[in-house]
Amino acid sequence: MNNVSAVFETLRELLPDIEYRLDEPLKEHTSFRIGGPVSVMFFPKSPEELRILCGVLKNFSLKALVIGNGTNLLADDGPIDLAVVKTHAGLGDIRLTGETEITAESGVLLSRLAGFALEHALTGLEFAHGIPGTLGGAVAMNAGAYGGEMKDVVAKTSFLGQGLALYDIYGADHAFSYRRSRFSDSGDIILSSVLRLKKGDPQEIRARMEALAAKRRESQPLTLPSAGSTFKRPKNGYAAALIDQAGLRGYAVGGAMVSDKHTGFVVNRGGATFEDVLAVMDHVREEVLRRFGTALEPEVKIIRSAGR
Repeated sequence: MNNVSAVFETLRELLPDIEYRLDEPLKEHTSFRIGGPVSVMFFPKSPEELRILCGVLKNFSLKALVIGNGTNLLADDGPIDLAVVKTHAGLGDIRLTGETEITAESGVLLSRLAGFALEHALTGLEFAHGIPGTLGGAVAMNAGAYGGEMKDVVAKTSFLGQGLALYDIYGADHAFSYRRSRFSDSGDIILSSVLRLKKGDPQEIRARMEALAAKRRESQPLTLPSAGSTFKRPKNGYAAALIDQAGLRGYAVGGAMVSDKHTGFVVNRGGATFEDVLAVMDHVREEVLRRFGTALEPEVKIIRSAGR
């Protein structure tokens, strides 16, 4: 990474207390438990720190990869010449801002967000309780499960856009669609969102959350590292069903395997490498395309080392 000394000299003046780690293994910050060392990882403690940090990196032409809890990432095992900014924990404020309204920063875990809603007898977020990851990532990809999606509850989002200026968007301007939003490929940095929910009965909300948690434990490989659903749902069916019908349940390369519990997941059964996972994904895509004419699109975000 070029200009490192100049970057840190500037940061010492503007953000003397910013936490950072050099050569930080990305595998320690991804749910796949795969990923080599990144040049530097920053841990801003507030939206203002995040804004200043990203401004400095931009001024030195260093692109920042902003992550939450790393639950949708597959990263190369080799050194990754990248500045990573991790918002989980640092941007973790959550508060009630109306009778049925919650405002939360992008680093808040969805499980915590759903639990906060339960504490205030608000319904509408039960589906999110078992989804790993943070609010920012969930809004960016319109995360959903069991009939619920972020588009159902997100009313407003504040973000750093062009020139790192602060912007707000509302409602339909999020451009939510299946596993996408206006943020999916924009490069904008989500700071916080406002969620509009409904009053509900706490016992019913808790019962719904517990029922969905039991369903997840029964149907998903939660005991093995993964990035959740590996492929997006195609137009003509479900990825897991097509993979299963192609006879790929349990298909493995090295430490990576198509889950024998839920074929929509590629899991790390122990010691999986970046190449292992890619090999499994490539074979799955080739077989599903050959047998059914359906091109599966990865839902995971792939991060490669320089030159790969």
